[in-house]
Amino acid sequence: MKLRRGSHNAMGLRFGIVVAKFNKFVTSKLLKSCIEGLMKYGVAGVDIEVVRVPGAFEIPLVARTLASTKRLDAVICLGAVIRGDTPHFDYISAEASRGIGQAAMDSDVPIIFGVLTTDTVAQAIERAEPRKFNRGGEAANSAIEMAMLMRMIRGDADRLTSFKLTSGSANSRARRKR
Repeated sequence: MKLRRGSHNAMGLRFGIVVAKFNKFVTSKLLKSCIEGLMKYGVAGVDIEVVRVPGAFEIPLVARTLASTKRLDAVICLGAVIRGDTPHFDYISAEASRGIGQAAMDSDVPIIFGVLTTDTVAQAIERAEPRKFNRGGEAANSAIEMAMLMRMIRGDADRLTSFKLTSGSANSRARRKR
């Protein structure tokens, strides 16, 4: 059995962070914790690119665009959608989550969902608080682990492809000699 796990040694990795400006009193805490989490595991400040977007609805497009540059090992999406008195919460949270998931599948780059979807402002603040839930730091940890895991998997795939090409060539030569 082969077990693969991503590590948290992030030196040399590059990350993009897409953060919503809407509900900035929450998203700024998420961003701060996320950056601290990345740097704690060795990511250099110059290897972190932060892009601010108006709100959670705009996150998926920018995340997909950043991922498609192939300059980044992972993209982290941060936002806060807080339920109100209208169905607006349902539309925004559904489209943000659907769009972020689709962006990850389209780009083949880990895109981390760090968008809070809460019923109250108090819940959002609590989840952004580094000494409690620290969802920004958790998003950073997930991004590092996924970036390393994808590197391992792709590295194995590259080695297998190289092996098949090499062994295929040897088999072709052996058949020709017969």
